[in-house]
Amino acid sequence: MAGRDVRGGPGGTSGRSKGLRAAGLALVGALLLGAAAAGWAYWHLNDNIKSVDIDGVLGDDRPARPVTVPSASPSASPVPTGALNILVLGSDSRGGEENRELGGGDSEGARSDTAMVVHLDAGRTAATVVSIPRDTLVDRPSCPLPSGGSTREASSAMFNTAYALGGPVCAVKTVESMTGVRMDHYMEIDFSGFAELVDALGGVTVTTDVDIDDDKSHLHLDAGTHHLDGTEALGLARTRYGLEGRSDLARIELQHKLVKALLEQISGTDLLTDPTRLYQVADAVTGSLTTDTGLDSLGELTSLGRSLGDLSADDVRTVTMPVVPAPWDVNRVVALEPDAGELWESLR
Repeated sequence: MAGRDVRGGPGGTSGRSKGLRAAGLALVGALLLGAAAAGWAYWHLNDNIKSVDIDGVLGDDRPARPVTVPSASPSASPVPTGALNILVLGSDSRGGEENRELGGGDSEGARSDTAMVVHLDAGRTAATVVSIPRDTLVDRPSCPLPSGGSTREASSAMFNTAYALGGPVCAVKTVESMTGVRMDHYMEIDFSGFAELVDALGGVTVTTDVDIDDDKSHLHLDAGTHHLDGTEALGLARTRYGLEGRSDLARIELQHKLVKALLEQISGTDLLTDPTRLYQVADAVTGSLTTDTGLDSLGELTSLGRSLGDLSADDVRTVTMPVVPAPWDVNRVVALEPDAGELWESLR
């Protein structure tokens, strides 16, 4: 009987074993590199998110949270389904070269010219987006400052001065004071991040009813339907001087159209089958986002997103807080009562 070849020639068992070992090592290496890349991507996206401890700073001096009864069903949804109120601000950052190129101005600091209270109904199958005009005169409460001390109370103060003076904490406290509605979460997105998000989604399609010619927001559009890139969409969100009467209320109407257009673009884009675009969208969102500490991780944001899986653009109602011109200043507005109070009551 011939002896077994133990020298490992090209056609021998040892040669095949070496080939299998090499292939196995290559596969393991590829898996490790893939896992490392996925781990780095998760760390990067998670590290992108900035947060502020609003609950810790404001404590119990706030409207009460609604009492919810947990479901006793064993088939209860694995994602949150309770009603939720989120204060969403668009930050008009005045610093940073990229934001200045997008119309943010040359001075330092930031303003919040876009404020929306997003109410998610129980079940997360319907939502109401309420815009608060920046020119609304409110009674601004005293707010704690990050550096210590607090701001002074002020009567008939412009709504957006709350953010300018006291940041997210004061914005939340002012909204809660004027509405009596507890803000469960806070989200803020800046100029450049919004533009990057729209670009990552492939743009948005919006129909305007009037011509827009606004050098300040870098936007020039004829009336009609347009597919906008990120810079143009941002210009649409910011434009005011290109509208009749330079009205903040007219700007809000355009912002509502943009919200619906974004929701339609997101629902029409299958991000799960395009990992590259999914990462670009996630990077744009997290890189420009400031949240409260209850939403400051990728896992928490993902859970919120999953809970909105059945929400379509048609299920989102957009309204503006009812206002009238201020009797003592025609360039400012005040809440129209009892309409405004009834609106906020419906969100509690």
